[in-house]
Amino acid sequence: MLKIGDIAPSFRTKTESNTTISSETLKGRKYVLYFYPRDNTPGCTKEACSIRDSYQIFQNKGIKVFGSSGGSAKSHQRFIDKYNLPFPLLMDENLELAKKFGAYKRGNRVSRITFLIDENGRIEGIFGGTGGLDKVKTVEHAQQIIDFWSLV
Repeated sequence: MLKIGDIAPSFRTKTESNTTISSETLKGRKYVLYFYPRDNTPGCTKEACSIRDSYQIFQNKGIKVFGSSGGSAKSHQRFIDKYNLPFPLLMDENLELAKKFGAYKRGNRVSRITFLIDENGRIEGIFGGTGGLDKVKTVEHAQQIIDFWSLV
């Protein structure tokens, strides 16, 4: 199980729009990687919209935001389009990324867990999961992240 202070697992994947993202290319900048169970479900929509509504704060601080679940590129794109999400969703149809981060749960499901990763690739904060700072509050999740990093 990953914990605060660990180096985040290395990864390489694509976004819903086929852009390659890797832990290597993210070195030197903070990023949020949040795992959610499924596109277009009530809790996942509230969480994504919370982050969407505060996205400018993350952008102003140079913090990248990525969501990830086991959905297809088509499902992710519909989710982005429907809710005007300004951040990419990472492809993880085989749930390899979820497994690396401990966000995989039996039955090919993804847990709701968020990792806050610093410029050196080290995990600074975790919301959700058994070692998290606090449970992910879907409606207030962006504020949880903002408060943790004291962004405003």
